[in-house]
Amino acid sequence: MNQPSFSASLPVIRLLPKTKPQAIRHGFPWVYANELVLDRRAKSLAAGSLAVLEDAERRPMAIVAVNVSSRITARVLERDLDAVIDQAWFAAKIRRALAVRETLYDAPFYRLIHAESDGLPGVVIDRFGDTAVVQPNAAYAEVMIDALAAALAEVTGVKNILKNASGRARSLEGLDEESSVLLGAAPDAPVPVQMNGATYMADLTGGQKTGIFFDQRPNHEFAARLSKGARVLDVFSHVGGFSLAALAAGAASALAVDGSDPALALAQDGARAMGAADRFDTRKGDAFTTLEALAAKGDQFDVVICDPPAFAPNKQALEAGLRAYERIARLAAPLVAEGGYLGLCSCSHAADLTKFRNASARGIGRGGRRGTLIYTGFAGPDHPLLPQLAESGYLKALFFRL
Repeated sequence: MNQPSFSASLPVIRLLPKTKPQAIRHGFPWVYANELVLDRRAKSLAAGSLAVLEDAERRPMAIVAVNVSSRITARVLERDLDAVIDQAWFAAKIRRALAVRETLYDAPFYRLIHAESDGLPGVVIDRFGDTAVVQPNAAYAEVMIDALAAALAEVTGVKNILKNASGRARSLEGLDEESSVLLGAAPDAPVPVQMNGATYMADLTGGQKTGIFFDQRPNHEFAARLSKGARVLDVFSHVGGFSLAALAAGAASALAVDGSDPALALAQDGARAMGAADRFDTRKGDAFTTLEALAAKGDQFDVVICDPPAFAPNKQALEAGLRAYERIARLAAPLVAEGGYLGLCSCSHAADLTKFRNASARGIGRGGRRGTLIYTGFAGPDHPLLPQLAESGYLKALFFRL
């Protein structure tokens, strides 16, 4: 006798008649609150519950994770209705993601899981050798965190798993901000990470996000190629992303500007670890004010890079964000020596490449300079882009020769 499938025991949620199912059938992984029949039964589902999504004609489409308190009310986990969502399911997803990373990278320092793009909606896992940092930014991942952590240890062999509960994404899901240790122990010091010949110090417990930004790795590499013998200015430097890569490639000097003392201290530790402290300087301050102050002194650099936080984290903030990107370009352009290079970055998914490029070009022009675009970069391949989900391709890096 056939066993009933896993999905047969799950509650059902249904698309509204006006909601077209094609996008979801073609790979879009989210279902919004205004696309679903949210009756009393649906609203009673606990955050993180699993359910079967049906179209308006009651045809099953997928197994989804439900959170009725989130605007993204359902996240598609599995289109195979016979699949079982358990530790083995998580392990299969992680194994598939790991195979790509092990093909691409010589050392186990990378983003291992990039949420929807790796088949685990709302889950980010960054790997630092034998330690992994998990951000469960969706309610189902919070509910199933033990199965997720066990699968992660099983597949990768990591000894330590940390849960990072900070960030805007969790608050949008109604989740708490309590970080914890899921396996092993938290490191008692920053972890050194080797990338592009530079040494970065990643604070896995007190730093931003998971401790370091792996996404900029290919753009750091490009900037480093421009920086041999150069004077480099790295604005919004965090732990020295662009400046330390430039120093590793032979920059004459690098100045890192950031608003965070702890981040700049980690940058200095990285410079010392790679024997470049004598060519490295830091300045704490507001980026806009610091750019104005450097211009007032008449300072110039061969390479200037600005890598700000997301000025346009959503559509509502888009116009203000584009103005901020334009202003950064306007203030930075005069600091670039004749024939030098200006790198401008955006991690705002709401500002697409064309809008960001236009804002940057306007700013350069308003700064009294003329530039040609020589490089357009994106996140590295450990941050794969899901074509159906624009949000997964958030990072843009533009380098201009002025």
